[in-house]
Amino acid sequence: MMTLYHDVSIMMTRTQLSFEREMLHRARARAQELGVSLAEYVRRLVAEDLGERRSAPDPSVLFDLGSSGGSDIATKKDDMLGRAFSKEPS
Repeated sequence: MMTLYHDVSIMMTRTQLSFEREMLHRARARAQELGVSLAEYVRRLVAEDLGERRSAPDPSVLFDLGSSGGSDIATKKDDMLGRAFSKEPS
């Protein structure tokens, strides 16, 4: 699967395309399999055909950006919310 990353300065232009019903149905199904919108699926196909393949940045740059200070909110959220809502209003 090819992933495209757009420079934020790129402006998108809206266009209208016509497809045969069956082709549109299959394209939507394929986009759903890839987890993208139909528009993104079509953009990827056009970019590939035009030879505009771009390498994907390393996703690890998003991880380990900082410390949570030992907090584990994801696994303790129900307990934390329960304690917060059980307190008397001040």
